[in-house]
Amino acid sequence: MKQVTVAYNKDQSPVKLNLGVGAYRTEEGKPLVLNVVRKAEQMLVNDQSRVKEYLPITGLADFNKLSAKLIFGANSPAIQENRVTTVQCLSGTGSLRVGAEFLARHYHEPTWGNHPKVFTLAGLSVKSYRYYNPSTRGLDFSGLLEDLGSAPSGAIVLLHACAHNPTGVDPTSDQWEQIRQLMRSKGLLPFFDSAYQGFASGNLDADAESIRMFVADGGECLAAQSYAKNMGLYGERVGAFSIVCKTADVATRVESQLKLVIRPMDMYTEWSVELKAMADRIISMRQQLYDALCAKVTGICIFYMYLADWGGKYMSRKMVTLQNCVEVGNEP
Repeated sequence: MKQVTVAYNKDQSPVKLNLGVGAYRTEEGKPLVLNVVRKAEQMLVNDQSRVKEYLPITGLADFNKLSAKLIFGANSPAIQENRVTTVQCLSGTGSLRVGAEFLARHYHEPTWGNHPKVFTLAGLSVKSYRYYNPSTRGLDFSGLLEDLGSAPSGAIVLLHACAHNPTGVDPTSDQWEQIRQLMRSKGLLPFFDSAYQGFASGNLDADAESIRMFVADGGECLAAQSYAKNMGLYGERVGAFSIVCKTADVATRVESQLKLVIRPMDMYTEWSVELKAMADRIISMRQQLYDALCAKVTGICIFYMYLADWGGKYMSRKMVTLQNCVEVGNEP
């Protein structure tokens, strides 16, 4: 993708598009700063009570509390029973690394390119499980269940909460429930990577459904959150890592171990509205791309129909190669 970006920057065409960048862009192809983010920044600048003192090792307490509410739900029993411990981290990668240091891990194939590196560098052995079926261009659900069924008890399984990167293919609610039942029966620990909450459906709660299924059964789970995409805070590296424990006492002890590893509602509503607008535009652009491809090349609509069905910003990397990008980029 770096090669594609270099070629894009050199291209002098007035109608060029870079489909390889994992960042939201406006209709003009410019980076977007959400209005709610600008307002929040201005509030911070004008707040004379703010100081630059060191934060606690776990980070900003209010940020951690609100991050937990966002991912697990404001009325989550786990939060009400003080079974959740959350620490502030450096975006998604930092959150994953903190979790990796804290904890054999299984991740799905294909997965985000950084996943194996993050966990291997933390000294963990990793193994992939089947996820995407190129023949059906959909979820390899039977392969996924078979691989998780053969995983050793106690293994940590990495899962994408929604808007799967890089395929855009997510399990259905019924499939998530079958995954949950299998993992709990096998004694597998779920580790969710939530980098796109709100981007799959435009609804923050709906995109956290998979995680909340696991939290609702009273078992343990882990979640890494990033605000790079859904708040457009790519350079700020804002993230959080949470562990849902079985008891409040365990949560307290877990927090003490995490310390060894690391160092308002009206605006929430405004943010959720802006986030939904971005998600709706992505869904619309997928449909427009599908319609345009069908109109341009007769007889391959079945191949492209999956563009309209997938969620988030991604499609399978097994379907789009660098050569594909070069060929399309060279067309008039």
